[in-house]
Amino acid sequence: MSVWRNAAIVLAVLCCTEAPRLLAAESAVKSETAAAVPAWLEAKIGGLTTAQRDFLLSDDAAGFAGTRGRLYQRLQQKSPEEIAAYVDGMMSVKQAEKFNAATDMAVVQLNTESPEFNSWKVRRPASFNPKRDPGPFSLNYYANGRGGIKTFAGAPVAVYPEDLVAGKVDVAIVGAPLDMGSYYRGQRFGPMAMRNEYGAGGIDMNTMVNPSKELNIVDYGDIAIDNMSTERTVHHVRERIAEIARTGALPFIVGGDHSLEYPNIAGLADVHGKGSFGVVHFDAHFDAGKDQPHFITHGQPVYRAVKEGHVEARNFIQVGLRGPWPGAEGFEWMRNNGMRYHTMAEVEKRGWDAVMKRALAEAREGGRKIYISFDVDVLDPAFVPGTGTPVPGGLTMREALPIVRRLCAENDLVGFEIVELDPLLDGTYRSALNANFIMHACLTGVAMRRKGITDPGFLSELTTEHLQPEAGIKGAKDGKAEKIDPDYASGRRTGNGPDQFEQR
Repeated sequence: MSVWRNAAIVLAVLCCTEAPRLLAAESAVKSETAAAVPAWLEAKIGGLTTAQRDFLLSDDAAGFAGTRGRLYQRLQQKSPEEIAAYVDGMMSVKQAEKFNAATDMAVVQLNTESPEFNSWKVRRPASFNPKRDPGPFSLNYYANGRGGIKTFAGAPVAVYPEDLVAGKVDVAIVGAPLDMGSYYRGQRFGPMAMRNEYGAGGIDMNTMVNPSKELNIVDYGDIAIDNMSTERTVHHVRERIAEIARTGALPFIVGGDHSLEYPNIAGLADVHGKGSFGVVHFDAHFDAGKDQPHFITHGQPVYRAVKEGHVEARNFIQVGLRGPWPGAEGFEWMRNNGMRYHTMAEVEKRGWDAVMKRALAEAREGGRKIYISFDVDVLDPAFVPGTGTPVPGGLTMREALPIVRRLCAENDLVGFEIVELDPLLDGTYRSALNANFIMHACLTGVAMRRKGITDPGFLSELTTEHLQPEAGIKGAKDGKAEKIDPDYASGRRTGNGPDQFEQR
């Protein structure tokens, strides 16, 4: 039975209301495939067995040449016997690729007798530290905040869950320096790079909101990583994310590669409940790969999170997809499971404003809380060259900042992650800088929501409108404007109108 036919039958069982359409589509494709066999080839394959013929007409066989047409070109000068041998060779390769219990290891056995088996994630007992009251504390040496030890957004530090509770922490930013699940290594240095660069703290000029003033934000350190095992690491990450969520603080995770999306979502589902929140996933890639030897890599967290029920596919929204992956089968998987997606092809067709409006509306459906997963490769490489799998034609910072800020302002958030920053691939500072500004946009949105700013797409009049009183500026003379309103010039508030303000 062909791979295509297998897939169609499975989908028909899962989506019974779609069964007639799927079966009709399968029949159409089989007819099209049969009709596409050239007469010269049909004359040569009459002696093939049913299994050989089915394989020859399958996508697996076409994959050996790249396309079905190229495969047929390879076979054109071959005799029937040579074609049969060629098909047998392809079938033997596909069979050899499968797991063989007699010769292959399903797992690499760990040394459970090692006295240091869990040493990488054992916590330092509080009794080892100088006695102090629970709560966040500053690592700055100077009163103005300069110097000292770098932290995310210049925030104070928390070490234990008790610190988060005592400090009534709103946002705990935690590093997760994992890069064993990625194609190109170096993401483990992402948290370090973002701590060392500015952009995550201070006022947001678009809204005149300063998240560091409105929210209790802390740097919660880095989660311990077993850089010999992604599988072991993700279990511990899941525990630590749940730990943060149980205190009532929002976890903001700085990666690390995108393998982290799976344990981050799972950890939040452990606290909030499976299927209780949606996900908005910014990425050049859909990361719902499957059928790989490893169950978790940076290309598979979406499939695993959905398959295990931590988030429902219909509440999963993809933004920014482009490049060579996925193919049609990936989009069909998303469609058949009710997942929404917004590709850069859609942006090209409809315009960014229309796509952003649609994605924002989808995120608000049902009033569910949301989790935001932001892979920096959703941005064009011009803005973030420091990422392992860049794809040209991505979002600009001008497009990304408003939608992230709005998502975090207009929805109840359960967490946020920014991943795949690889500073080793960027000789400048802009990748880490832009990553910080993306995180700052979400922090700003959370702060806006805390302040009760609910207007969709809110922007401050102070920074978007001049609002000078007409009497405040006398006609320009010699290219200079003469101020004549002393109250305006001094910044004293003279009334309650929109053109009155107070300098600070």
